[in-house]
Amino acid sequence: RRMFAGGRFTLHSPLRIGDGVTRRSELASTALKQGRSGEMLFVTVRHTYRTETGTELAAEEQDLVYRSGDPSKSPPEPSFDSPNSGDAPWTLPLTADPVLLFRFSALTYNAHRIHYDETYTKEVEGHPGLVVHGPLLAILLLELPRRAGHKIRELSFRARNPVYAGQPFLATGSPDGDLAIKAPAGVTAMTAAFA
Repeated sequence: RRMFAGGRFTLHSPLRIGDGVTRRSELASTALKQGRSGEMLFVTVRHTYRTETGTELAAEEQDLVYRSGDPSKSPPEPSFDSPNSGDAPWTLPLTADPVLLFRFSALTYNAHRIHYDETYTKEVEGHPGLVVHGPLLAILLLELPRRAGHKIRELSFRARNPVYAGQPFLATGSPDGDLAIKAPAGVTAMTAAFA
């Protein structure tokens, strides 16, 4: 019962075609917390990317949560109304379907069944439908400043609520660095900041 809870990414130097790059992964921290559905173990994994000469190219931290508790206590049925963009100058509307989720899982080598097996997702994990990947939402948030011509060196994001397949959602943001995924019923699914 693992979910992506957030992360941070810093680009120090661009990756160059032909360079040999090594990724080193390490367990950075763990924290046990009590949530509405039971105990949750938060784990932070740190990845560093270095060239053959030792130059650090990038650093990434992934925050993962492992949930316990009774999966039969599923969250309420999600709303499928279109979310409100508010006054955000940047918006990108999307509705993720099962094909997109399957393709993103394949692209990222993510075999977690909550993204492509609806029966498993409902009966074992207790979700009302297929879950949109946290990293996919983060990439969509990055798309907003990219389209506006900003070069991004850092991104920090936090998943706050799941988004489900078939739900319309909006990636919203502004040049001041604040980004968010807005889901139906006034739900903020993810917040992020870039520099």
